[in-house]
Amino acid sequence: MIAELIDKQDNSEIVRDQIAAILATEVANQQALAIADGKDPADYKLRIYTERSNPWEAFLNDQTDRSPIVNVWFDSSNFDKGASNIVERQKTEATFNIDCIGFGMSEDVPGGGHKAGDKEAALEVQRAIRLVRNILMAAEYTYLGMQGVVWQRWPQSITSFQPQIDGRQIQQIVGARLAFNVVFNEFSPQVPAVTLELVSAEVSRSEDGEVIVNADYDYTTP
Repeated sequence: MIAELIDKQDNSEIVRDQIAAILATEVANQQALAIADGKDPADYKLRIYTERSNPWEAFLNDQTDRSPIVNVWFDSSNFDKGASNIVERQKTEATFNIDCIGFGMSEDVPGGGHKAGDKEAALEVQRAIRLVRNILMAAEYTYLGMQGVVWQRWPQSITSFQPQIDGRQIQQIVGARLAFNVVFNEFSPQVPAVTLELVSAEVSRSEDGEVIVNADYDYTTP
């Protein structure tokens, strides 16, 4: 039986939360840098969530803040037996989906003309996915701030999608998904080792060449 309580998060959960924390921290930093550079900080604002099934509902309930929404969620993982330790460490390759959701409001342009909401949403989501990819692939985050646990991270693909509710496409909302691949170690509980206090051995060969070891040792049981 396992002697200890399994009272910990798996690294897949920690990596997911770390991705979200990096994005939230760097978005705030980008806004500060934009202000210092005389640019509009709103162009660098993203709202970060984790494990939301339909984060775009925020746009339907309240359109006061039209900043793009980013949702980080765990998708799947595979274990590399050949590169793992069968006792305590499993090398894991996981995919985290980072969904960016953009919203656009249709409106008339002063002096004539019309601005289409769907195009505005597409431009907003492209801005969001651009920020997300550049932040996570910056040299500062080669190991996502978890060197020793994370082996590598890599953007696997980016695909656009149209959010739906009850099988119907939501107008003026566009999504893009960054499938983000991270390789890291998972660890599991261990059996306490037997501590050897004294080992002495005499090695010899028999007449037919067989190696013979005569050993005396004492040990204590935990």
